Amino acid sequence: MKLNKATIKEKMLEKLQEKLKETLDAVIPILVIVLILCFSIAPIESGILLAFLLGAVLLIIGMVLFTFGVDLAMIPIGENVGTCMTQTKKLWLIALLSFILGFIVTISEPDLQVLAEQVPSIPNMVLVLSVAIGVGIFLVAAALRMLFGITLAHMLIVMYGIIFILTYFVPGDFIAIAFDSGGVTTGPMTVPFIMALGLGISAIRSDERAEDDSFGLVALSSVGPILSVLILSLIYHPETTEYAAEPLPEIHNSVELWSLFAEGFPEYMKEMAVSLLPIIVFFIIFQIIFKKMKKKMIVKIIVGMVYTYIGLVLFLTGVNVGFMPAGNYLGQIIAGNSYSWIIVPIGMLIGYFIVLAEPAVMVLTHQVEEITSGTITAKAMRLSLSIGVAVSLGLAMIRVLTGVSIFWFLIPGYGIALILSFFVPKIFTAIAFDSGGVASGPMTATFLLAFAMGACESVGGNIVTDAFGVVAMVAMTPLITIQILGLVYQLSSKSEETVGDRKEPAALSELPDHEIIEL
Repeated sequence: MKLNKATIKEKMLEKLQEKLKETLDAVIPILVIVLILCFSIAPIESGILLAFLLGAVLLIIGMVLFTFGVDLAMIPIGENVGTCMTQTKKLWLIALLSFILGFIVTISEPDLQVLAEQVPSIPNMVLVLSVAIGVGIFLVAAALRMLFGITLAHMLIVMYGIIFILTYFVPGDFIAIAFDSGGVTTGPMTVPFIMALGLGISAIRSDERAEDDSFGLVALSSVGPILSVLILSLIYHPETTEYAAEPLPEIHNSVELWSLFAEGFPEYMKEMAVSLLPIIVFFIIFQIIFKKMKKKMIVKIIVGMVYTYIGLVLFLTGVNVGFMPAGNYLGQIIAGNSYSWIIVPIGMLIGYFIVLAEPAVMVLTHQVEEITSGTITAKAMRLSLSIGVAVSLGLAMIRVLTGVSIFWFLIPGYGIALILSFFVPKIFTAIAFDSGGVASGPMTATFLLAFAMGACESVGGNIVTDAFGVVAMVAMTPLITIQILGLVYQLSSKSEETVGDRKEPAALSELPDHEIIEL
C-alpha cells in the first residue's frame, strides 16, 4: 500500500513538473517581450511593472494548478456526463442535461465575468444570463448533431448566415460586443467540460465517424452567445453606451503593491467559489441519480476541484490585477508614440506568444493530439494558433488606428473559413472552429483587450466600436490557419498515398477523410 501511495505521489509530481514546464514555455516569452518594450520604446511606471511581474508569478502558479485540476476533475466529469446522457437513449433527457450543463458552466466562466465588467451599456447579470442561455441552447444543438451525424459545416453556414443578417438590424455598438461574447465564453472552465462531453457522447457511437464528430461542440457553443447578444440588443435599449476607463493603479512602495493584490484575492476567491458551486451541485445530483462512481474516482475529482479553484483564483488575480493595467499602459504609450504604426507589428508579436499562455489552449492541443493518436501534433496546433492570433492582433491594431468597421474583417474572414470547410478533412474544420473559441481566453479578455483600449484611448478613437472586437478577431483567424494546416496534412496524405500506389496498388483515394488522416 505504501508503494502504491509513493507511486501515485511520484506520478503527480511528474505531472506537475510537466505542467510547470509547459506554463513557463508559454509565459516567459510574453514576459521577455514586455520587459524589452518597457526598457526601450515604452517606459512604464515602476509600480505597474512590479505589479505585472508579481501578476506573472501568480499566473504561472495558477495555470499549473488549474491545468492539473482539469485533468483530475473537469475532464472525468464531462466524459461521464456525456457517456451517461447518451446511454439513456432519451432525447429529451439529453437535451435537458445539455442545456443545464451549458448554462451553469457558462455562468461559471471567468472570462465572461471579465468582459461583462468592461461592457458599459449592459448590466453584468443581463449579459451573463443572455450568453448562458445562448450556450445552453447551442450545446443542445451540438449534442444532437453528434447523435444524428449532421455535417458541422452546413450548420455553421446557416448559423453565421443568420448572424450576419441580424447585424444589419442591431445598433453598431453591440456588434463587436456580441462577437467578443462568443469568444470569451469558451474559456478555461467551459472548454474542458464541453470537450470532455463531446468525447463522452462520441464514445457511445460505434461508427467510424464518431472521432470526427467529437469535435465541434465548442464551435457551436461559441455561436450561441453571438446570436443571444444580438437578439438582446434588439430588446434591450440602454441609456448610454459610453465607456468609462478604469484609472490605473498608483503604486509607490512594496506595501501598496501587496495591498493591491490583497484586495483582489478575496474578490476572486468569492467569485470562483460562486462559479464552481453550480458545477459541484450538478455533479452531486448527477452522481446520486445517474451514475455511481467509485469512491477512488470521487476523491480524485474532489482533489481536482480544489486544485482548479486555487489555480483559477491565483490566475485571475494575477491577470486582472497585474496584467490588465500593464497592457492598458503599454497600449497608451506605444500608440501615443510619434510612430504609432509600430503598434501593429508589436501587437502581432505579443499575439504570437500570448495565445500559448491560454489555459484552454493547453487543454485543447493535448486532447487533439491524444484523440488523433499524434497525427495532429500539439506542436503543429500551437504554431497554427500562434500565427492566427498574430495576424488577428495586427488587424485589430489597424482597426484601432484607423477606426475601420469590424465588418471589413469579420465577413471576409468567416467567408474564407466556411469556404475552406468544403475542401479540408471534416475533423480539421471541427478542430478549427473549436480552436477559435479556445484561443480567446482570459489572457485575451484582460491583457489584449486592455492593450487595445489603451491604444484606442491614446489615439482618440471610440473604445466601444474600435477596441472591443479584438476578442472576436482572435477567435476568427484560427478558423483559417487550422484549416490551412488541414490542407497541408491532406496534401501530405495524398502524396504518401501516391507513393504507396506505386509500390502496392490500393484504393486509398476512395477512403473517407478521417481514415486518410489516421494513416
